[in-house]
Amino acid sequence: MKNLILVRHAKSSWEYDVIDHERPLKTRGITDAGLVSSHFHELNLTIDLVIVSDAIRTKLTAEIFKSNLNFDEKIMHFSHNLYDFSGENLNRVITNCEDSIKNLMVFGHNYAITNFANTFGSQYFENVPTSGLVWLQFDTNQWQNIKNATTKLHLFPKELKS
Repeated sequence: MKNLILVRHAKSSWEYDVIDHERPLKTRGITDAGLVSSHFHELNLTIDLVIVSDAIRTKLTAEIFKSNLNFDEKIMHFSHNLYDFSGENLNRVITNCEDSIKNLMVFGHNYAITNFANTFGSQYFENVPTSGLVWLQFDTNQWQNIKNATTKLHLFPKELKS
């Protein structure tokens, strides 16, 4: 079994005059990422590897999750390839993971996150919102062979607040 936890970066701020790659998080984004990661923490799933887009907003989102999930910084890696909106690079990064990794967490961007979850998962999402988490489970022992996952869980901030 391979477990993939996809996380879309938290809500970013447009109030700063910076390029897209450098946008920070809004206060709401920080709060929402904390809420989702706290709920996910209750599941006690041990993460083996975390791969994060090198954009500021994904790095900051991953830091919030790291704090709440208490995973070691040594398992967190940054990849410019995940600064991907189409999903082509996202797919490549995931399928090129070492097979020794059982539980993989990936922080990225939309449209790539929603498209990946809908292409492989058993549940359809109109949109994975900012700070949204989708857990997919694949019945394979090789990342290069992933297909037809079971959507084990999704955590979206709006649903956790109601």
